[in-house]
This record gives sequence, C-alpha cells and structure tokens, in this order.
Amino acid sequence: MEAAPSRPVGRAAPATGYVALVRRNVHFRRLWLGNLISLLGDWFNTIALYTLVSELTGSPFALGGVFLTKLLPWALASPLAGLLVDRFDRWRLMIGADLVRAVIVLGFLLIDEPGEVYLVYVLTTLQVVVTAVFQPAKSASIPNIVRTDELLTANALMSATWSVMLALGAASGGLVTAWLGTAPVFVIDSLTYLVSAFFIYRTVIPQRTAPATGGLLRTAGRELLDGWRYLTTHPGVGRIALAKSAWALAGGGLVYMLALIGEAIEPTAQAAGIGWLFAARGLGTGIGPVLARAIFRDARRWPAVLGWSIVLSGLCYGVMGLQDWTYAVAPAVLLAHAASGANWVLASVLLQQRTEDAFRGRVFATEWLGVLFSESCSILAASMLLEWQVLSLREAVLAFALVQGLIGLAWLAVIVPRERRAYSGV
Repeated sequence: MEAAPSRPVGRAAPATGYVALVRRNVHFRRLWLGNLISLLGDWFNTIALYTLVSELTGSPFALGGVFLTKLLPWALASPLAGLLVDRFDRWRLMIGADLVRAVIVLGFLLIDEPGEVYLVYVLTTLQVVVTAVFQPAKSASIPNIVRTDELLTANALMSATWSVMLALGAASGGLVTAWLGTAPVFVIDSLTYLVSAFFIYRTVIPQRTAPATGGLLRTAGRELLDGWRYLTTHPGVGRIALAKSAWALAGGGLVYMLALIGEAIEPTAQAAGIGWLFAARGLGTGIGPVLARAIFRDARRWPAVLGWSIVLSGLCYGVMGLQDWTYAVAPAVLLAHAASGANWVLASVLLQQRTEDAFRGRVFATEWLGVLFSESCSILAASMLLEWQVLSLREAVLAFALVQGLIGLAWLAVIVPRERRAYSGV
C-alpha cells in the first residue's frame, strides 16, 4: 500500500470567498486581472483564426491543423518550459512572454489569401511556444501568492475566468469578426498582452529556485526525466496527472468538431455560429468549477468526481450528436464542459497540494505534455476521418462521445479503487 501523502487530503478547510480573495490579496488580484484581459484577446484571436482558415481553404483537415498547431508545439516545448519555470524567475518569464506574444500576433495581419495560410501555422507555433512558458509559470505561481485556505478558491476563480472570457471572447469575437473582419481582432489581442504585462509587472511573486547547472537543453532532458520519475515514484501525483489527459483523449476531437458544427448552424456567418458554441463551452467550464467547489467539500471524493465528470461530458456530447444542429444544441455543450471544467480544477488543486514546490513547475509541464499529446491525437484522428469521409460529422461526434464515456468508466474502475486503498487511512 502507498504511503499517505505528506499533506492531509481529507475534508478541506473552509475556503475563502471569491470577493474576499480578490479584495484582500493584492498580488493575486493583479495576476488575475492581467490573465483576464489577455484571455479575452486570446479568444477573439482563436475565433478569428478558425474563421480565416475555413474561409480561405474550406478544408476540415486545414482547420484541424489550426487546432493541432495550438497543441503540438506546446507539447514539445513543455519539458523546457517546466525547467524554465522551476529554475528562473516566474515573474520575469510571464512579463517577457506577454511582450513577445504582443508582437507575434500582429503577424496575422499579413494573411489574406490561400497561399499565405502557412503563416497561420508558423505564427501560431511561435505564439504557442511562448504561451507554453507562461501557462505553467502562472499555475506554479498561484500557491506562492495565496494562503492554503485560498488555494481552491484561487484555482476555481482562475478557471472560471478562463471560462467567462471564453464565453465573452468567443461570442463577441464571433460578432466582431463577422462585422469588421479579422484584422481588428488581431490588433485587440496584441494590446491585451501589453495590459497583462503591466498588471504582472506590479505583482510580487515569492519563489524558491534551484541553481541552474549545465547546458539548458541537456538540463531540460535531465529535468524531464526527473519530472517523469517524480510522477512514477509518487503514484498519488502520477494518477491525478492523468485526469485531464483521460478527458482529452476524446475531448480534443469533440472540441474541434464544435467549430464544424458552428459552421453547419450558420453557413453564411460562420464566425457567429462558431462563437455561439464556444461561448456555451466557456459558460460551462465556468459553472462547473464553481459547482464542484460548492458541492464536493471532501477532497477524498474528488478522484471519483474526476471520473464521473468524464462520463457526463461524453453523455452530453452524445445527446448533442442526436439533436438537429441549431443554436438549441448549446445547453448540451454547456453541460458537457461544466463537467470538464470540474475535472480540470479539482485535478489542478490535487496536483498543487500533493507536489513539492521545487517540482511543481516540472509536474505541471509534464502533465501538460500528456494533455496536449492526447488532445492532438484526438484532433488528428477526427480531422482525418472527416477529411477522408470515413465518417460523417454526426457519426464522428457520436463515436467520440462514446469513447469519452468509456474512458470515464475505465477511470472509475481502475483509478478510484487505488485512490481509496492509498488514502483510506488519512
């Protein structure tokens, strides 16, 4: 039997309220505000890119390429990102990442004909590689600027912010893109990165860093092995690090197909249809963590909640696959992503609680590697099946929904019993 974790994982202490956290903790407030602004621009950017590629190519595989380009470079950069986050000042890394991304996204203004679509993939790759450093730096910084009783609230608020900005950014970005075109959207995204950098500049983030030794790439390889070794030698961490990847094995393809369903809903205004469904996704991922925080106070129940969340997400996509594709599919999308949002936040909090600070960046980067690899495989499979017309769009949605439900049941059958055996004495 595994040893019990160094930190109790039983009934959680009373959590700080959202308003109290933002009002009282000035450094978290600044990090949160910067993240809020840049996320709004990011979702403007995302809807504009999906629309741009669809209009210029009309190819499901080309659209899938945008999704893949937002994932694969991140997966490849994650090991080095984890090293940077643990070895260098996270505050400086986040500011630098924002400034570089502000410049990169302006390059999308150059793309206006099919022969230039390759630039979408090049620029998106650059943007994503930089974001691969920013994301684990932000996640690893949260426990350094909040108290233990604020940790769940801080993570739930960050996740809800991502969701609300997805909803607002997707909905308004779809309307702005349909009305003004893609160019103003890319300018707005660039400006939001500058605002984010300003807020982070005014934030103090305490951090313990390990001394850097050896060449960066060689050290990154060693640190990647250390990260995997940490997961394998700490099974309680390793199991939870699989939660998001388990959802992503089918969820990646399902999210990709949301864009195609949005086009089917509104063929003459694709950006509006895509924006509507991604807004429903955003609302769901915002509601899910809030409900999970309110309902599931006992952390010993969280591993089972993770599995049931995957099952529920698959069921909701199955329901959507059986409906007529109109704007009325939005409630099914919302509920599916309320479940995925709960999975995301509870898994993140468990990882933060169970992982030592010195390894936290590497653990989150390694987890991201698994999530992004799973999502990429899922999207690649879905886009190829549709491009080659092996399955219709409806058949593909139903097939991936079934796979997701089965993965959730497998989690409940395999992972949950091990969690109970390991921590029954806590």
